[in-house]
Amino acid sequence: MAEAIRSFIAFDMDGESVLKKITQMQNLLANSGADLKLVEPKNIHITIRFLGNIKPTTVENIFEEMKKVQFIPFNVKISGVGAFPKLNYPRVLWVGITEGAYQLKSVFSQLEPHLRSLGFAPDSKGFSPHLTIARVKSGRNKPALIKCLTENANCEFGTIRAECLRLKRSDLTPKGPIYSTLKEFCPQE
Repeated sequence: MAEAIRSFIAFDMDGESVLKKITQMQNLLANSGADLKLVEPKNIHITIRFLGNIKPTTVENIFEEMKKVQFIPFNVKISGVGAFPKLNYPRVLWVGITEGAYQLKSVFSQLEPHLRSLGFAPDSKGFSPHLTIARVKSGRNKPALIKCLTENANCEFGTIRAECLRLKRSDLTPKGPIYSTLKEFCPQE
């Protein structure tokens, strides 16, 4: 039997200067003394939809549904820092999206019924445009972390271009996940 592929659909984070500023923010948050697992800069992306384990035979079907999504490449302005599920109970740390959020939500809304037609359950969390930059492993130094998040809530990181919607593979390793692109859909402007 073919091995299941852990996968998700995303826009990659293409933009060195923006990524550099995000990395600086990660370091600032880590310096709070909080117990964090930082996302490696090369792994930072905008998740549109986590798919979980899929069969290799469904990759092409998912790609066909991705190609039905209508969008033209657009700008995504990265700004703000926060936490899920809420600031006083941080589990996932993120940087926010101001410009481009509407287009990202549109991509998600168009994709969702196509994925359901392939048998995927509805996304229980819905869609909130963001980039995950760290996970909180324990409550160590939580007040200092919350203070750091609050002080940087309106930090500006810059703008990237969302051009290609990608079906990504996630291979979990002891050193962290390794992402690779299975398929990409890049509509023309």
